[in-house]
Amino acid sequence: MSMQKPSLREAILNRRMLICVFTGFSSGLPLYVLIQLVPAWLRVSGVDLATIGFFTLVTFPYTWKFLWSPVMDRYTLPFLGRRRGWILVTQVGLLLSIAALGFLQPAMSIGTIAYLAGAVAFFSASQDIVLDAYRRELLPDSELGLGNAIHVQAYRLAGLVPGSLALILADFLPWETVFVVVAGFMLVGIVMTLVIDEAIREPRPPRTLAEAVIEPFREFLGRKGWRAALLVLAFMVLYKLGDNMAVALQTPFYVDMGFSLVQIGSIAKFSALVAAVVGGLTGGVLMIRTGINRALWLFGVVQVVSILGFAWLSVSGANPWILGLTVAFEYLGVGLGTAALTAFIARETNLAFAATQFALFTALASLPRTAANAVTGLIIEQTGYTKFFFLCFLFAMPGMLLLLKVAPWNADNE
Repeated sequence: MSMQKPSLREAILNRRMLICVFTGFSSGLPLYVLIQLVPAWLRVSGVDLATIGFFTLVTFPYTWKFLWSPVMDRYTLPFLGRRRGWILVTQVGLLLSIAALGFLQPAMSIGTIAYLAGAVAFFSASQDIVLDAYRRELLPDSELGLGNAIHVQAYRLAGLVPGSLALILADFLPWETVFVVVAGFMLVGIVMTLVIDEAIREPRPPRTLAEAVIEPFREFLGRKGWRAALLVLAFMVLYKLGDNMAVALQTPFYVDMGFSLVQIGSIAKFSALVAAVVGGLTGGVLMIRTGINRALWLFGVVQVVSILGFAWLSVSGANPWILGLTVAFEYLGVGLGTAALTAFIARETNLAFAATQFALFTALASLPRTAANAVTGLIIEQTGYTKFFFLCFLFAMPGMLLLLKVAPWNADNE
């Protein structure tokens, strides 16, 4: 006899969803320290833009985290269990390394700051490995959509601490105090780690490190077959390609359209944040009813159509109303599409190798963002904005077509 599917209220209002809030916040905070707070601090301290630009290289651990994820799958620390022990170590490392940044002087210690920022990125990427694995082990398949959507939106909201609160405090407090305050927010995650239990009471880690490296790939290929596995991996890369390209240089696009920095900050950024959060949470709730496959189709259509809003804005000029509508609709698609793709990635992992497979799949999914940042400027210079956004629309089509193979409408694997 099959188990009864939980009600919508039971799926939303349970302890697992609350844990996803805390995992998302703990995961997002250090990334936004690196991409928002540190660049602002360096610039205010008189560091030149070229040097600040090179600081983006310290985030490479997020792309290469799958290289050391087998170690975290194979070995269990002698406290708190298989996942919680690693989570606590990375969180304490983040608290100390973020706090230490503020005690350095950019004018005199820029090299040391770079190394310390690299340590923050390493601890952050390592925390993501075990938090993703823990969340995969925690959530039943019927809750993967909502749980991952809540995690993603809490991740985004964490950016308000280093991106807004810290910058406001910096007008009144010394930088070392600001960084200590921001680092203190990691206590949210540390308390969570100490309070929760292991998701799997009797884990069966790989017996050797070689097994931890080889078996995740062998298991995935054996379960899917070579052809299906390659299609799934291609889908993870292509599903958000057009969307990532469209938003890669959005702020310069708004400036070129004639919007003031105040309009961009107040209209575009606020509309983006609200729409992305609403889209992600709405998507999570809808996935409970529709399933992940149908959500990928429905949310993918919204994601693709929303790209055309930028083409509309590019021929409308500096109209604040069209700016707000365009950005809100685009980030609604971002929130929906990200929630569905993250749930799909979680479903494609095997619980026995969750850390390594999740790390590899999320690294693949991040490739379009890196590629988009590298080439979109060259394309825009050749085509202009309007044609560029229509190209982004076309680039989104292969990912949608792959849904026919990797996530058929009527074949949800709940």
